[in-house]
Order: sequence, then C-alpha cells, then structure tokens
Amino acid sequence: MSIQKATILELESLTELFDLYRVFYEQTSDPDRAREFLRERLTNGESVVFMAFEEGNPVGFVQLYPSFSSVSMVRSWVLNDLYVKESARKKGFGEELLKGAITFGRETGAKGILLETGKDNVNAQKLYEKIGFVRESNYFYHFTI
Repeated sequence: MSIQKATILELESLTELFDLYRVFYEQTSDPDRAREFLRERLTNGESVVFMAFEEGNPVGFVQLYPSFSSVSMVRSWVLNDLYVKESARKKGFGEELLKGAITFGRETGAKGILLETGKDNVNAQKLYEKIGFVRESNYFYHFTI
C-alpha cells in the first residue's frame, strides 16, 4: 500500500477513479468531463489530491479544496471527496488516505479539515471519528444556489 500526492501525470488513472466515485453517487458516467474537471483543478492548484495504490495499481483517492478562516486568518481544507474501489475496501486504504490528508493539513499550517457526510453514511462516520474527526454540533450549515 502506498499513498502519494497526485500530479497531472496521474490524470488518467485519477480520472477513472473519479468517474467511479461519481457513479457511486448516482451520477452518469462522463470520463471526458471528469478528466477536464480534474485537469483544471490540478493545473490551477485549486485542489490537492492524494491517491492510494495497491501493488502499483490506483485504488482510491481523497481530494481537498483550500479554504480560509477570516477570523483566525489561516488556511483550512475542505475534504470533499474520498473514494476507494470496491475491490480494495476494508483493507485500510480509506484510513490511510485520510491520515495522509491530515498530515498534509498539519504540514500546511491549516486550522483544520472540514468534511460532510450523509446522515445515513454510518460506515464513513465511524471511520472519520476513529481517526480523530469530531462531529460538529455548534453550527448549522445552509446551502443555496
């Protein structure tokens, strides 16, 4: 098992994983659009992606987006995406990807890493809490477009 920061050189294998991730969330497969989306994020420095490999084969990824706290005047990260191929689940890849994200957050002096998950995604919640994420209960989150 190895975890490494993705570069544009991993775009094709990352695209495959990202497309599978979107399909998992009931989106229509669209590898071309996924590739372009990822290319823009990586090229423009708009996200940081870590990939998990099993015997050299890509099996998962975590994607972080930068954010900032105006009150604290420091960076924070939004952990927006975490995915491990079904064939590689229950082997610790998700946990290692999260640990890599946490280490990266510390290395960049971030205030913290924020993530959200569905109320019914109990398995993910257990994993997040196992490695130190704390469920926020002091704030309400609102969304609109």
